Amino acid sequence: MYGSMSYQGYAARDRTRTLFGQVMGLVAATAGVFALGAYLGRNLSHGAAFVAYIAAFACLLFMHVAARRSAGASTVLLMVFGLLIGVALAPTLAYYASTDPRILWQAGGATALFMAAFGAAGYATRRDLAWLARISFIALIALLIFGIVLIFAHIPHGSLIYAVLGLVIFAGLVMFDFQRLRRGTDMNLAPLIAASIFVDALNVFLFFLRIFARNS
Repeated sequence: MYGSMSYQGYAARDRTRTLFGQVMGLVAATAGVFALGAYLGRNLSHGAAFVAYIAAFACLLFMHVAARRSAGASTVLLMVFGLLIGVALAPTLAYYASTDPRILWQAGGATALFMAAFGAAGYATRRDLAWLARISFIALIALLIFGIVLIFAHIPHGSLIYAVLGLVIFAGLVMFDFQRLRRGTDMNLAPLIAASIFVDALNVFLFFLRIFARNS
């Protein structure tokens, strides 16, 4: 009996390590097609970029349906999402690249450190972080409302406040997603978890981009 329990423990840890490798591989691949999309869409208008953004969001919705039926289909949708969101953000990235490329490098480096720190914290934490995810999600909705207010009202240092609050919120979401990665064993969920981690990293990058651009 003890031998059987020990084997099950080893098997579960092995599946977890396999899931971790698969998810991180998908995140890296998504980042690659994102870069490709950003390059291909560098000369697009903001209107075309907005259409690409809507299409990318639709891919995320379809992924939740496809994941229940086929991991392969959800993986394809993940790659399409990465390409489309790269196209959607291409005009913004091209603007910074042409004005002050250092901002992109600074935001990218800060994002890498942020994801490594809070991802490791979430992966190592044994306490269930579901409560943190719920609070972070509610706070994210409040942040979106605050962002809409900023469009119509001038608030001193509003952009900086928005970015800092966004980083605090996504710190919680990153920790939760990496804990979910450590506890998961279902390989069919790999594309969904990879999409969640990539979206976390992308939003963190955009918040840092806002902060460093403001400082410049």
